[in-house]
Amino acid sequence: MKKIISSLGLLTLIIITMSFVKPAKKEVYKIDIEKSSIEWLAKKVTGQHVGTIKLSSGQLEANGNALKNGSFLIDMNTIVCTDLQGEYNGKLIGHLRSEDFFSVEKNPVSKFDITKVTAAGADRVNITGNLTIKGITQPITFPASVKKQDNAIVAVAKNVKVDRTKYDIRYGSKSFFASIGDKAIDNEFELSINLVATK
Repeated sequence: MKKIISSLGLLTLIIITMSFVKPAKKEVYKIDIEKSSIEWLAKKVTGQHVGTIKLSSGQLEANGNALKNGSFLIDMNTIVCTDLQGEYNGKLIGHLRSEDFFSVEKNPVSKFDITKVTAAGADRVNITGNLTIKGITQPITFPASVKKQDNAIVAVAKNVKVDRTKYDIRYGSKSFFASIGDKAIDNEFELSINLVATK
């Protein structure tokens, strides 16, 4: 009987103690679109092209030092190519904005929403979320480094692979045009995402 009373007393003490422990407060950080960047890499049989695209807004949410949630919008009108100049640059960007690729006039914004963040080591996480391009939403998971520095969160994800055909971007794809030969463009393109978010 004494053991039961003693156990009940210990359990009560634990419950009372836990009631005074404050859970980590959710903090919201606004993405600094000037300090943040997205670089893209697209490959084809005869070479590759690289460039950048800008964010228009976004935020990250953290509990203590842990990233928990977030989302950001991408301004598709800001897509540029950095390895071509002059006429060829203009033609490529015009083509990327056309119906063959991102249909920017109809779909000026792309979006990423975080749905899950899993710890993967010191300052490392696996981020799962929904990526929306051309109004089509698909899940995607990729590794990232996330660091909390003073009043800022810095999140970096390199070489995030995106299968464009899942977003109805089929131009130059061997999956749909088998006889295209050396004009084929890889189905996957890569994004390197660098986010800086502050309070």
